[in-house]
Amino acid sequence: MTGDTSQALFRPLADRMRPRTLEEFVGQGHILAPGRALRMAIENGAVHSLVLWGPPGTGKTTLALLIANYIEARFLSLSAVLSGVKEIRAAIEAAQQTRSLEAKITVLFVDEVHRFNKNQQDAFLPHIENGTIIFIGATTENPSFELNNALLSRARVYVLKPLETQDIRVIIDQALEDLPRGLGRQSLTMAPAQRDTLAQVADGDARRALNLLEVAADLALEHEGRREITATVLQDVMGSGLRRFDKGGEVFYDQISALHKSVRGSAPDAALYWLCRMLDGGCDPLYVARRVVRMASEDIGNADPRGLQLALAAWEAQERLGSPEGELALAQAVLYLACAPKSNAVYLAYNAVRADIQRTGSLEVPLHLRNAPTGLMKNLGYGKAYRYAHDEPDAYAAGERYLPEDLGEKRYYRPVARGLEQKIADKLTYLRSLDAAPSARNKEQTP
Repeated sequence: MTGDTSQALFRPLADRMRPRTLEEFVGQGHILAPGRALRMAIENGAVHSLVLWGPPGTGKTTLALLIANYIEARFLSLSAVLSGVKEIRAAIEAAQQTRSLEAKITVLFVDEVHRFNKNQQDAFLPHIENGTIIFIGATTENPSFELNNALLSRARVYVLKPLETQDIRVIIDQALEDLPRGLGRQSLTMAPAQRDTLAQVADGDARRALNLLEVAADLALEHEGRREITATVLQDVMGSGLRRFDKGGEVFYDQISALHKSVRGSAPDAALYWLCRMLDGGCDPLYVARRVVRMASEDIGNADPRGLQLALAAWEAQERLGSPEGELALAQAVLYLACAPKSNAVYLAYNAVRADIQRTGSLEVPLHLRNAPTGLMKNLGYGKAYRYAHDEPDAYAAGERYLPEDLGEKRYYRPVARGLEQKIADKLTYLRSLDAAPSARNKEQTP
């Protein structure tokens, strides 16, 4: 065994198994299949600055390395987590020297580029424009939110997708069979069923699959003269096998959005699926409980007030019981809300009132609605001509006005014709008919 080979074996399996050519690259056919624009640009040596956006383990770093190799450029790498202005300047100076002394361009790869602030991102702009570097940024976050417009205008964004299970299976097979780089020299056996399980647990992340495989290989059991990765070994290595879930990141907000919209869309099966996806991924159940309470008011409201009660009860059950017992109550609440009649009338009314308050400012309380605990207040007219609703027919002071005079008589709350709000709408229609009666108008005009 040569020294180079010996040193290579100390590198993690995921690093050793990086594809060396575009033909070896697995997945991302939507951008790398023959005939695709990026594939043609790489093969023709006409690569531009770009941003690679996708989940972990989808090949962002590997693709940047391949690009540098294909165009015979120098490859420099920065991590936005560990680097600052000093490291950026040093990388640019190195790229300038390479350009002047060797007449070669530099591919500057910036991992987690969204971690750089605006000034740090702006530092790359002149060097992208004058051709000193081909900039390749990698990010797991939405570039629209995390990267400067100036940088985005100079770099095309390519979206990398989670790898399909069959793609991960191909990568696992390659790692087990590859002799110089993989695990082929270790005389390992791993049944197809175990390979399929590992591919599924990897959840679209090739790096995760190879890291788990490497640990499993170290724990493989001797069996008939060969070492075998059994189902028991694999299960121990996989542990809980949580799916992709980045708290506070893109996936987090996508999944809570999917849950909320499934409830709003009266799709109980989808709502339950997204709830379980979030819980399976490690989301705090109490966060979900708070959002479920919000859904009850925003999308069901008074069409079925029991929805809010059940959501609050589920929240309390989660607090009292913890996981996993309390999560069943969350599932019950989510299914009930998804099946309940829908109304956003409360939500719309609330937002409309807030908008009017912002627009009109601090309008005064009408005199007849003001409290009058002192003689001075009474002399000033506070509470004068107020009509006590319980003394009126149907406990309703027909024609009475309660909004600020400058605002007029506005209608904010408009019940929908579903669930309990249908009855509420009928009641309000009846009360407004009383307001419109001549007797109500006469009372309103009485001093």
